[in-house]
Amino acid sequence: MPTRDQMIRGANGPYRANNDLLYYHLNIRVDPKAETVSGVNTIRFRMLKDGNRIQIDLQQPLAVDKILFGNATLKYDRLERAVFIDFPQMLHEGQTYSIDFYYSGHPVHQGRFGDFTFGKDPDGNAWVYTADEGEGGASTWWPSKEEWRDKPQEGMDISVAVPNGLTDVSNGKFAGKVDLHDGYTQWNWKVQNPINSYDVSVNIGNYVHFSDKWGNYYVLPQDLEKARSQFKQVGGMMEAYQHYFGEYPFASDGYKLVEVPYSGMEHQSAVTYGNGFKNGYLGMDWGGTPYALKFDFIIIHESGHEWFANGVTASDLADMWIHEGFTTYLESLYVEYHWGKAASLEYVNGYQSKVENLRPIIPEYGVGAEAPEDQYFKGALMLNTLRSVVNDDQRWWDVLHGLFQHFKYQSISTSDVVTYFNQHTGMDLTPIFDQYLRYPHIPTLDLLFGESPGMVMYKWNANVDNFAMPVRVGEPGHWQIIHPTTRWQWMNTPLTKDQFKVATDLYYINVDKQ
Repeated sequence: MPTRDQMIRGANGPYRANNDLLYYHLNIRVDPKAETVSGVNTIRFRMLKDGNRIQIDLQQPLAVDKILFGNATLKYDRLERAVFIDFPQMLHEGQTYSIDFYYSGHPVHQGRFGDFTFGKDPDGNAWVYTADEGEGGASTWWPSKEEWRDKPQEGMDISVAVPNGLTDVSNGKFAGKVDLHDGYTQWNWKVQNPINSYDVSVNIGNYVHFSDKWGNYYVLPQDLEKARSQFKQVGGMMEAYQHYFGEYPFASDGYKLVEVPYSGMEHQSAVTYGNGFKNGYLGMDWGGTPYALKFDFIIIHESGHEWFANGVTASDLADMWIHEGFTTYLESLYVEYHWGKAASLEYVNGYQSKVENLRPIIPEYGVGAEAPEDQYFKGALMLNTLRSVVNDDQRWWDVLHGLFQHFKYQSISTSDVVTYFNQHTGMDLTPIFDQYLRYPHIPTLDLLFGESPGMVMYKWNANVDNFAMPVRVGEPGHWQIIHPTTRWQWMNTPLTKDQFKVATDLYYINVDKQ
C-alpha cells in the first residue's frame, strides 16, 4: 500500500500538470562545519492552463524561508515533501512566470548513498556530495519540481558558495568563480540542456583538475596519477556509445568524472566516480565473465546513463527499466565494440545468475513505486532476446540509434518504446515486452519428445495469451527457426532429446524437455 508521501511524489498531480518547467537558477551556500545548506532557487515556468497554485517539492526539516513573486511574498501549504504555493491572482495559460524560493536547514541523510552528505576525505578535508536518485530525491536538499516528465527546457544555472580552498563541481560547463570576500568562493556552472532534478549535483572537496579531449576530471590530489591512467577508458567508452547511438548528447555541457567516496552515480555531465581506480566493480568480477574485469564498470555503466536516463528519461519511476535495462545492455555493446559479438553474448548472459524473477519489472504507476533490481539484468537480457527475434543486425542497430535520436531530451513511457520498436521493425513485439516487463516469470519453451527420434512437439508456456516468439532450435551452427505459440505444434527432427538444443545464449528463456 503506497504511503501518502509516495502518492504525492509519484503522481503528476493537478498543480504539477498545470505548468511547464522552463529554467532554474539554484544559488546556494554550503557550510560544511554547520552541515547546512541555504539559498534561493529561481524557478521559471509557463502555465499550461489557468490556475493560481503550483507544486514544488522540498523535504522537511529544510525550512521554507520565503517565496517571492516579484516583490510579493507568497503563501504556501506543506504536505509531506510537497510545497503548494498560492498566488494572489490567476496565472494565465501560455504566460511565463518566475518565483524565488528561499530555503535553509540541515538536509536529511538518507537513501542508498545519503542524498546530501557532509563527510571528510582521508586527509581530513571537508568532502560534501549529493546522490539523490531513489528513496530521497532532489527535494532532500533543494526545492524543485520533482517530476520526471518535466525538465527545465532552457537548462539551469548552478551557483555554489563554499569555504575558500575547496572546489565545487556541479553539472554543466564551468562559468567562473567569484571570491565573496567573506571566507567563501562561489563556483558557477551553466547547464544548457534539460536536466532531471535528481541529476543536479554538488561535489565539494579538495579537488585537483586535469582534462583531455573527452572531458574534465576532478579527483583528490593523492589519486591524481591513478586517475590519469584509469580515466583513459573514457575515450573507448565515448567511441563505442557514439558508434551505436550518435554524438554524446551533452556536448554543449561537456563531460566530467568527479571522484566521490561512494561507488558512483549518473549525474548529467558530471558523472560521479568511486570505483577505486580498478576494473570490474570495486575490483570484483561483476558480470560473471572474464570480460567484466577488462573495464571499469562505473565509467562504462554510469556514463552510459548519459544516453539512457539523462538523454532519454522515463516519465514515471515505474518505467525506470528504460534507464537501467538499456544502460546494462549498453555495457554488452561496449564489450561488442571492443571484443566482438561472441564476447558480448558471453558478457550479457553472465547476468542471468543475478535475475530473481520474483516481481514484474514494471510496478504500479503514479505512486513512486520502485522496480526490482531485475530491471537491470533482466532488462538487458530482454533486449538481447529482442535482437535475436529481429534477426537482422543492421535493422537492430538502426532501431536502437533511431530510438535514441527520436526521443532525445524527452521523457517517455514503456508504451512509447514498444510503439517505436513495432513501427520500425515491422513486427508486433508487444507480447514479448509484456511478458518480460509485466510478469515475474520468463517464458518457458516446452518440448515433448517421443520414444525415438523423428518428431518433437513444442509450445510456449507464458502469461501472455498471444505470446508467439520465434526461437532457434536444433544443432549449434545449423539452427532452425521455429515459431511456437501457446498451442502445441510439431516438427520433424533427426535429433534425439539430448542432441536437440535451444539457442539460450540468444534468448533469455527456460527450456523444459520431456
